[in-house]
Amino acid sequence: MKPGIHPAYGPVVFRDKAADFAFLTRSTATSEKTVEWEDGNTYPVIDVEISSQSHPFYTGTARVLDTAGRVERFQRRYGSNA
Repeated sequence: MKPGIHPAYGPVVFRDKAADFAFLTRSTATSEKTVEWEDGNTYPVIDVEISSQSHPFYTGTARVLDTAGRVERFQRRYGSNA
C-alpha cells in the first residue's frame, strides 16, 4: 500500500446503549470519547443505535408478513389462466 494516504487503523469499541452491549474491534473510525475496556486499556468509543444484540432479525423478534394471503388474493383476482 502507498504510505501516507490511508487512515489510521486501530482498536475501537462500538457500544450499543439500547442493548447495553459493547465489542472491541479494529476500525478506521475514530472518536473523541474514550472508554476503559475490560483489559484495562483505554480505547475510543463509538455509540451505535443498533447492533446484533438489539436488531429484530438477530434477536428473533422480527415479524413475518403474511405472504400466503397476498398470493391467494392475487390468484382470485387474476386467476391462474396465465
